[in-house]
Amino acid sequence: MCLTETTTTGSHHHVSGHDHAVEHTGLDRRGFLRTGGVMAAGAAAASLGVATPASAGGRAGRSRRVVDLTHRFTTDFPTFTGVQPTREDLTTFDEDGFYSQLWTFGEHTATHLDAPGHFSPGQPLVDELDPDSLIASLVVIDIRRRARRDPNAVVTVDDLRRYERRHGRIPRGALVCMDSGWADKADDRLEFMGGDAFPNYNFPGFSLDAAMWLAQRRDVTGIAVDTASLDPGNSEDFAVHVEFLATGRYGIEGVANLSSVGRHHRSVVVGVVPWQDGSGGPCRVLAF
Repeated sequence: MCLTETTTTGSHHHVSGHDHAVEHTGLDRRGFLRTGGVMAAGAAAASLGVATPASAGGRAGRSRRVVDLTHRFTTDFPTFTGVQPTREDLTTFDEDGFYSQLWTFGEHTATHLDAPGHFSPGQPLVDELDPDSLIASLVVIDIRRRARRDPNAVVTVDDLRRYERRHGRIPRGALVCMDSGWADKADDRLEFMGGDAFPNYNFPGFSLDAAMWLAQRRDVTGIAVDTASLDPGNSEDFAVHVEFLATGRYGIEGVANLSSVGRHHRSVVVGVVPWQDGSGGPCRVLAF
């Protein structure tokens, strides 16, 4: 949601591709790690190439084995604070024989994770997260119709109960994602943020009741939104950030392509860099 630290990093570009299929059959997260599932998912991510804002990333006539829920990280991706990333060449082919970049950006840029310690002192930071929590069952709550009428629409407890009547109980340890359709607006800052600057933003988020119901009643591992904040844009107290993150769970903001998730996409991998004392960080989020 908000930018609290600025990170400068050099990046080298390497791309490799491998075919990959993961069929979820009740395998637990530790079992998935033992079978090399994370390596396979990472290879699949490379084969998909870069993600673009609001692109479904599908193949005509067939469903994808992996759906990339990640926006492409660019210097003009809308940020909550309006502070944009910068980049420049660190090395070049002509001068150095290889290519790399130097980036400067806030930890909470583009598709990114909010660690529990982002709003709650003493809670885990990104390098302290349990790796098991980064592989989760995937649940998508669709509020697109309501969000078209109300830009500050929220996921409610009724939405969660309605989902369970149709699809069964939300699994313990799930990552519960809000699909408001807002990812389609990511190439236009004013549309995506719903205003020029805080506190004049307008976009959907989670209600505090729904977020805490998921924490207390379903023991989820985290929540995710396709907007710039876990809280709706018109929030001024960031109650979801304050109270939900204080339970030791994480949030993910700025996810993409949730409308492309099918019933066969039952699990998600969150690839976040465990940098030192991070309040969060950009991540690659893959549904498989």
